[in-house]
Amino acid sequence: MSRFFTDPSNVKDKYIYLDNEGDIHHLKKVLRLRPGDEVDVSDGQKWEYHGKIEEIDQVAVIKILDKQAFAREPELKVTLFQGIPKASKMETIIQKNVEEGIYSIVPVFMDRTVVVDKGNFSKKLDRWQKIADEAVKQCKRGIIPKVEKDVKLDEAIKMLSDFDLVLFPYENEEDVTIKDCLKDMEKPRTVAIVIGPEGGFSQGEVDKLLAIGAKSVSLGKTILRTETAGLVALAMTMYQFEL
Repeated sequence: MSRFFTDPSNVKDKYIYLDNEGDIHHLKKVLRLRPGDEVDVSDGQKWEYHGKIEEIDQVAVIKILDKQAFAREPELKVTLFQGIPKASKMETIIQKNVEEGIYSIVPVFMDRTVVVDKGNFSKKLDRWQKIADEAVKQCKRGIIPKVEKDVKLDEAIKMLSDFDLVLFPYENEEDVTIKDCLKDMEKPRTVAIVIGPEGGFSQGEVDKLLAIGAKSVSLGKTILRTETAGLVALAMTMYQFEL
């Protein structure tokens, strides 16, 4: 079943009005849906709908058949602060973390980040958001996770004060596993997971994170790639608090 997103203002009485040009094209030209076909629609805030298409032209008119609160959206809001990696790795990171239930993603320039086209970065952000949009439709979540504007680590440090729990998987952590850290903890409302780029965290970055109370944790005996570490940390956190 295909899923689309719309602003709550487009839900009126017993009907939903999809007016996004890209969605209309996808409905008509890609999925080749017609009046009588059924689709799922989320308002991106609280409600998801199942409906039947009645008209498709410049606007798709969908009659609501069923309405319910989000069924697949995690209660726990986890934000990934990802040290920006090289090449297209960020696309994989965004896609897989969105599928796993991430709430938002913040790209972070760190000491060991290697990016050659900083001047063209706004286009990357647009591309990354589109990847999040497509991933969430595939896994039928209720919201579209936002890919935030890129920040430097010092800016990220300020943002981290808003979270109930801050974790940073660190390859030199030998005493505390993520399981040890989470097992007896009361469920937080918000969690930040901070991941270094390919070269990992510098010692200065580790010191800054520890100074604000972030928890250094190990993800196991092996050293994971940057595109794997965040996903593993997210999955283990979700398993602990959501299942």
